[in-house]
Amino acid sequence: MWGLVRLLLAWLGGWGCMGRLAAPARAWAGSRGHPGPALLRTRRSWVWNQFFVIEEYAGPEPVLIGKLHSDVDRGEGRTKYLLTGEGAGTVFVIDEATGNIHVTKSLDREEKAQYVLLAQAVDRASNRPLEPPSEFIIKVQDINDNPPIFPLGPYHATVPEMSNVGTSVIQVTAHDADDPSYGNSAKLVYTVLDGLPFFSVDPQTGVVRTAIPNMDRETQEEFLVVIQAKDMGGHMGGLSGSTTVTVTLSDVNDNPPKFPQSLYQFSVVETAGPGTLVGRLRAQDPDLGDNALMAYSILDGEGSEAFSISTDSQGRDGLLTVRKPLDFESRRSYSFRVEATNTLIDPAYLRRGPFKDVASVRVAVQDAPEPPAFTQAAYHLTVPENKAPGTLVGQISAADLDSPASPIRYSILPHSDPERCFSIQPEEGTIHTAAPLDREARVWHNLTVLATELDSSAQASRVQVAIQTLDENDNAPQLAEPYDTFVCDSAAPGQLIQVIRALDRDEVGNSSHVSFRGPLGPDANFTVRDNRDGSASLLLPSRPAPPRHAPYLVPIELWDWGQPALSSTATVTVSVCRCQPDGSVASCWPEAHLSAAGLSTGALLAIITCVGALLALVVLFVALRRQKQEALMVLEEEDVRENIITYDDEGGGEEDTEAFDITALQNPDGAAPPAPGPPARRDVLPRARVSRQPRPPGPADVAQLLALRLREADEDPGVPPPACMVPSITHGLSLILAPLASS
Repeated sequence: MWGLVRLLLAWLGGWGCMGRLAAPARAWAGSRGHPGPALLRTRRSWVWNQFFVIEEYAGPEPVLIGKLHSDVDRGEGRTKYLLTGEGAGTVFVIDEATGNIHVTKSLDREEKAQYVLLAQAVDRASNRPLEPPSEFIIKVQDINDNPPIFPLGPYHATVPEMSNVGTSVIQVTAHDADDPSYGNSAKLVYTVLDGLPFFSVDPQTGVVRTAIPNMDRETQEEFLVVIQAKDMGGHMGGLSGSTTVTVTLSDVNDNPPKFPQSLYQFSVVETAGPGTLVGRLRAQDPDLGDNALMAYSILDGEGSEAFSISTDSQGRDGLLTVRKPLDFESRRSYSFRVEATNTLIDPAYLRRGPFKDVASVRVAVQDAPEPPAFTQAAYHLTVPENKAPGTLVGQISAADLDSPASPIRYSILPHSDPERCFSIQPEEGTIHTAAPLDREARVWHNLTVLATELDSSAQASRVQVAIQTLDENDNAPQLAEPYDTFVCDSAAPGQLIQVIRALDRDEVGNSSHVSFRGPLGPDANFTVRDNRDGSASLLLPSRPAPPRHAPYLVPIELWDWGQPALSSTATVTVSVCRCQPDGSVASCWPEAHLSAAGLSTGALLAIITCVGALLALVVLFVALRRQKQEALMVLEEEDVRENIITYDDEGGGEEDTEAFDITALQNPDGAAPPAPGPPARRDVLPRARVSRQPRPPGPADVAQLLALRLREADEDPGVPPPACMVPSITHGLSLILAPLASS
């Protein structure tokens, strides 16, 4: 029955929408060749426009969906209908004679909603078009065969906790593949299947909203909401689809911190230094993230003086630490209050009360063995120099802070006083000098004093004691350097000869000013002018005397202004020399000239003595070596040298070998004297051979000879005094070498 109805609807729909399509006009010039006005044939049109077919039809096939007809078709069978386009010949077929169009299979609108085809009427015999081709459409009519789906599901959404009713959470959207323009197949309605009474959904838009107020994240953090979409406007018989929405409540700072206990008790050893951790406190806050961050503070003054509290890196725990050194003997416990406060506070929730909490803290100080404590962190003592051993320098003091207190014993660490300049009284801690002190040798003495408990040697403390040696005026002023200068005999009166500087080893208080006075004695023809700055100028008051062998020795007196004042006398050596016009020295007494060059008399004598001794040794060694060589080979060397020099022939054969005995060169001592005979060469006259010299004396004989000659030189009255060292050395060498030369 339903198949017939659907077929009838298709037929009515197809023919009910028929139209007429114009056919091409054909002009006729006349009939049977007779002239006349041209007759225009009126255009004919198709009597159809579009057809419909219901999707998913499951009746008998093929199904007639429409009919094509042209007004040129007179029913004589001469007209043939052709169909081309989408699905022609496969999905849609046409009866060439009648123009009936059939669909051969079930169609799906969601796969293809319409088909465009081309229809044409031709002459069956000649295939000549009787009408121009015309386009028509076959539409697939929709039925409700697709349920709604949620292409973006499942959904996840977040909404702040404690939100008001109606707060939008998320919008869900379903899609129905059916035709929304035909019927209610694609008209959707949204409902909540699961998640009531916490959430609701708008039936038309799919917007999910909160349905109850003050949802608390700390009570339930996550909700699963099931949303359904139903087509046909939600009426019975419609298709439906569903999706899930996971709703998470985000945290807000709606909970104040709370200490789990009202009293915290800790203990700390009195030797704990500043910064030592005493304990941790944590206030509980069910909020998350920044909403749970806390800051801690100490409310009472006595606790904040001895302790401090800070928040750890996580922002949750309070770290209680020591702020200043503790002392069990002076205070054994501390009691104070600690407050925890949220750092981020939402004003909308202040109605719930203050976002902070307070707890009490008690800290007990525990006793611990402590080393002795000195009354000062370091000691500075003074003592004058040159005091007798046993002089009191000062006293140091240390005490045992434990209860009961132990006696203290003092000692000086040896490495801090290696010279043993000081001593300390073990029981009283008084420091005395053990030797006289010299400020000019050492100003400061840095001692390390050790204080040890008598009852426990492990408990000991050290302290630095700086002892300053005070100055006394115990050093007379002196010249800064030995002054040995010269002046030209042509110098003008009042000319500056030398600037003399003084040096006082005492401290500034005793040598702030050094005075000069002079000259004194026979060489008072020079003037000394005090410059009042620790120096004096040596001046020439009148033209000096001509140069003399001995320099002038100018005595000068120096004294300081200490208490008591000390003085000394120094000598300045001045030589008078002849000078060139440009001021350079032309001639001067040797000693003065060399002194001006920077060498003293003692240095010159030492140099001359050393040079003379070296010369004597060198000459003696050369003479002895030469005498020994001459004694060994004097005759053989003369013979060999003479034969080599006079031999200039081309070669005499065996006569040449007989003229010279080679054994004299190999062993001069062992060679036998040649037999007398005629000379081997006519150009050389025979010479008389000198007898061999005796062997030279040995080392013992030379030493005795040297000692004898030196004694004779010392006893010779003609030898000059020791001041003339060079002539005496020359004379002594001549006495020593005279017998060697004569021999």
